[in-house]
Amino acid sequence: MIVQAPEPAAVHEHPPVGHHFNTFEQEHEAAEFGMWIFLMTELMLFGGLFLAYIFYRTIYPVGFAEGSRLLELSFGGPNTVILILSSITMVLAVRSAQLGHERELTRFLIVTAVLGALFMLVKGAEYYKHFVDGTVPGLNWTYAGPNASQVQLFFFAYFALTGLHSVHLTIGVAIVAVAAFLAARGHFLREKHIPVEMIGLYWHFIDMIWLFLLPLLYLFGLHA
Repeated sequence: MIVQAPEPAAVHEHPPVGHHFNTFEQEHEAAEFGMWIFLMTELMLFGGLFLAYIFYRTIYPVGFAEGSRLLELSFGGPNTVILILSSITMVLAVRSAQLGHERELTRFLIVTAVLGALFMLVKGAEYYKHFVDGTVPGLNWTYAGPNASQVQLFFFAYFALTGLHSVHLTIGVAIVAVAAFLAARGHFLREKHIPVEMIGLYWHFIDMIWLFLLPLLYLFGLHA
């Protein structure tokens, strides 16, 4: 009796999976579900701050509008473009991982991390300008215009929201940079792209939060 050895194609028909899972699809769904649960908790955190901001903005519309007008779109506008571009490069990185194109994956991850770092540089310059202008509550507050106490409350909310976002983005930049290093060493083969997809979800979440912050903080004063 002759036993035929399985063909190579049959041996590698399915990518290797973790010992807790039976199939690659099951592992992918579990990772995605876990990430969405995590992002929902993050959304609740930001959502609470958003609601608090809207509540006080409703009570003090004049002061919050004045505070919004003190922000400069010359900072917020370019940073929005930077994050949109970073979302595009992250999409390309995820697609490269799915196709097993490790070199392109590494490049797109590096570009994404650089764009994130560039966002933080612009945000740092903006924070420094607030400090020089005396609009940093608790550190350097010299604003003496109309409704100064309400404007100060606006800036408390501004720094809480943008500061929390910046912390998340800094973490994201670090994670993407590590992923780029691992990709350059061939860690993410075609069948091991799930971590890249999860990083992509986190990155897009950070970008989405900023797209809410821009109109809430920067554009509100233009129409009030």
